[in-house]
Amino acid sequence: MAKVLKIDYQKCTGCRLCELICAVVHDGISNPARSSIKVMKWESEGLYIPMSCQQCEDAPCMIACPVKAISHDEAMNRVMVDYDICIGCRTCVSVCPFGAMNFNVIDKKVFKCDLCDGDPQCVRFCDIKAIEYVEADRVSISRKRDAAERLSAAQKESAALQATV
Repeated sequence: MAKVLKIDYQKCTGCRLCELICAVVHDGISNPARSSIKVMKWESEGLYIPMSCQQCEDAPCMIACPVKAISHDEAMNRVMVDYDICIGCRTCVSVCPFGAMNFNVIDKKVFKCDLCDGDPQCVRFCDIKAIEYVEADRVSISRKRDAAERLSAAQKESAALQATV
């Protein structure tokens, strides 16, 4: 079974270590701008949401690429960029619904998460386990369980409010 990154934003503390690790592993430089994972911060709400390529089956970036430089690697269940073909037009950047395709202005090339060839380092260094590399079916089960727990809590809260009326 294929593995995917499972990101639990409720656990994320916003430390951005995942960004630094990604940049160091791929570019040898501690610069979050060169990271394939980005932590979106909403300071006033206290929310930190790591965003990464979702490795879409019918990836918009792959479909939109005018030179077909983006393909789906079935063995690793990931979307890959062939830099020998890529012309750097950034069409893929503009169509990604997750903002996960990036453009490096220094190297003049697009970049995205490549799952570190099956050993994602962001997962390895996330001490609080906000990012995990799990079987794809586990993500679905986990999300269903979380939704059921939230629904159950909301129903209990509603019942408690009605009891006080």
